[in-house]
Amino acid sequence: MYYLDFFAQMHARLQPQAYLEVGVASGKSLRLASCRSVGVDPGYAITVPLDGDVALFRTTSDEYFSSPDPLAATGGVPFDLAFIDGLHLFEFALRDFINTERSCSRHGLIVFDDVLPRTVDEAARQRVTKAWTGDVFPILEVLAEYRPGLSVLPVDTQPTGLLLVTGLDPTDTTLADHYDDIVARFRRPDPQHVPADLMDRLTVLQPEAVLEAEFWEILRTQRGGPDRMHAELAESLRTTLGRDFARLA
Repeated sequence: MYYLDFFAQMHARLQPQAYLEVGVASGKSLRLASCRSVGVDPGYAITVPLDGDVALFRTTSDEYFSSPDPLAATGGVPFDLAFIDGLHLFEFALRDFINTERSCSRHGLIVFDDVLPRTVDEAARQRVTKAWTGDVFPILEVLAEYRPGLSVLPVDTQPTGLLLVTGLDPTDTTLADHYDDIVARFRRPDPQHVPADLMDRLTVLQPEAVLEAEFWEILRTQRGGPDRMHAELAESLRTTLGRDFARLA
């Protein structure tokens, strides 16, 4: 399944009230949102109609999040869906996640693009291919080690995969507190060592199974309050996605 087709269905299931996109480019994914949306990109060049309620910021994500109120454009409503597709370098993707989670609701969902490189060249920090993921993929290992309470779902969308992260806690500072150490450990010189099972997509989930899972309703309805919701969310993911999710979790 092409990632934009997955995105369209994801929006329909989640029905977010506020959406954030880091890395707007031409606007092809931003146009799929039907709620109040914020797009951040210092070099966006919109080529598609944006008919919705959209606020565009021609600035870097670091500058956007350092503003006095990153939620000013939503009237203070936290993001319950966010897409991280900015500069394809590990330290920027990590920083974007840290900053984005702070501005998300506890029932929110953050999605990374480009976590499943198909070749070592495609995963290089120094771009040498037309299609380029950069070294975003170590974020999987980082979240598993430093934030084991998150639910992390790598999805086999085309062309280079998505990573869905939920069970968010906007007050958690673990990644920010260890940012320098994490970057020192996980930012590696080219050529990148991409795990074979990741490149071969042997440990990732099929998009159709993820879209059919029951957790979308839990996120959408915020059932039972944050603490109960997170417990129900984890159980729903294990039940509906089964053994594959248990291995990933």
